Amino acid sequence: MSTSISRRTFAAGLVAATALTLAACGSSDDKAADTPSAPDALVDGETKNGDLVTIAVGCSPVPHAKILQFVQDNLAEAAGISLDIKEISDYVTPNTALDDGSLAANFFQTPNYLKQQIKDNGFAFVSIADVHVEPLGLYSNKYDSVEAIPEGSEIALNNDPANTARALLLLQSAGLIKLDDAAELPSETDITENPKNLKFTLVEGAQTPRALDDVAAAVINGNFAIEAGKIPSKDALFIEPGVDSPYANELVVREADKNNEYLLKLAELLNSDDVKKFIEETWTDGSVIPAF
Repeated sequence: MSTSISRRTFAAGLVAATALTLAACGSSDDKAADTPSAPDALVDGETKNGDLVTIAVGCSPVPHAKILQFVQDNLAEAAGISLDIKEISDYVTPNTALDDGSLAANFFQTPNYLKQQIKDNGFAFVSIADVHVEPLGLYSNKYDSVEAIPEGSEIALNNDPANTARALLLLQSAGLIKLDDAAELPSETDITENPKNLKFTLVEGAQTPRALDDVAAAVINGNFAIEAGKIPSKDALFIEPGVDSPYANELVVREADKNNEYLLKLAELLNSDDVKKFIEETWTDGSVIPAF
């Protein structure tokens, strides 16, 4: 009988979540010390008699779930693991679920977002693999070039601070604004030049594609653009470079779990030649680019 974080041994996760709730009023250092280790379930589930260790992974539906499904269908069994893939559309739940022990890992976030989440919430998380890049893009349903965006236009941006900063940096690269060079995490208050007097509306990331009919343009994360049927390399008015990008999507685990053999096996599979080939052959338009 195979062993699963989310089934037979999930009770360990529930105990972990309870312990974490009781410790929630402590300092971030206390939280890091008290955060239970996902391998509590994994250690109990060491492979025996051909059984597989099941790892619950939270991820964005596109392209993350598709990549994980390829690993599950083609590579996981030989490595002694099985993936319980949990598709999550927002950018909040994957980290709270990892923190409370419901997940052993998540796969959706970039280093800048992870850093901000750790700072804001005290999460004891670490990345164990850079997997792919989804270039951020500026899109419009009304205009066909950056230059065509009129004065006084409204631009929709992702509302979490890390992605707002990333979007503003994209708009600066597109020549629409200038930012204070000293700003580590730029926000609207760090805009020093705005020649078109653009206005900015902050919305939840998943809503940015839906805002396109109501605004002049929107900066949309790659996964949400792909879900909305966009081809970033063709449809974006302006797009980030994908090569040598600092925004790789990462496999993230709790700090206490970073050396767990099963999670490291998953990291190794996600950085394998097979996965690289799968990404390159599936997203030939450059919407998703291997980061390894």
